[in-house]
Amino acid sequence: MYRFLLTPRWLGILALTLVLATIMVMLGNWQLDRYHGRTAVNERIDAGLRMDPVPLREAVPAPTGGPGSVGPAPADDRTFIRVIATGRYDTDNVVLVRGRTVESKVGFEVLTPLVLADGTAVLVNRGWIPPAPGGAMAQPEVPAAPPGEVTVEGRVHASESGSGNVARREGRLETRRVAVPQLAAQLPYPVHGAYVLLDEQAPAADPVFRAVPVGHANNWQNLGYVVQWWIFAAMTLFGYGWIARREARRLAGVTDDDLPRDRAADPAPSSPAPSNSAASSSAPTSPA
Repeated sequence: MYRFLLTPRWLGILALTLVLATIMVMLGNWQLDRYHGRTAVNERIDAGLRMDPVPLREAVPAPTGGPGSVGPAPADDRTFIRVIATGRYDTDNVVLVRGRTVESKVGFEVLTPLVLADGTAVLVNRGWIPPAPGGAMAQPEVPAAPPGEVTVEGRVHASESGSGNVARREGRLETRRVAVPQLAAQLPYPVHGAYVLLDEQAPAADPVFRAVPVGHANNWQNLGYVVQWWIFAAMTLFGYGWIARREARRLAGVTDDDLPRDRAADPAPSSPAPSNSAASSSAPTSPA
């Protein structure tokens, strides 16, 4: 009954079905890997909020090059952990990162290099401030950094991807992305390969700054894609089986009319129209 499945046409359909189902399963597996990766990031973010800070060098390797160079990036399991560092802010090289949103408002994130005792520096994201009057890109008035020795606590954040063009305007560096290698090239000392999101500072930070939140990755979206692709794969295989069964029934001469039918679902027959004789017999006779 199913010998037709061995014909070249149906073998081709089977091969195409298996290829499509395999691709869909692989796409589901890829989304599953992304789900696990984003889940691990979220777990590190949550753990970083609860842990005690560790020295900066335990999370981010020290740079070993000359001025303008950048050190190694931290390992994935070292990102978002809390660190502590002490140094002096370099107020001559403040970095404004424009077009950043906090609480649905567009403004600037302010990064200032913290120069450590060994002459290297780490970029510290001191927080978000609104733009000056005149538009979202109007350069703001940045509160002065504390003079002298400063101790900061914050979370390690990896350099952002992409090439962030850096320009100096009105004595400050401006960029769209916190791309540490590009920023390090503008600075007169070696820079660590990650930056620090400030949580606490001594002396205290200016209250005009708003802390930059660390957003959790949307891992549930990836899990939804996993289920979606695997369902598509199952539907592809089911569709092949359904079409093959339908073709087998057609070759066997089985039609839908041969299947049991619910007669109660059939529409009721219409009443026949009265015959002419019946109509004439029922018509009243006129008086003679």
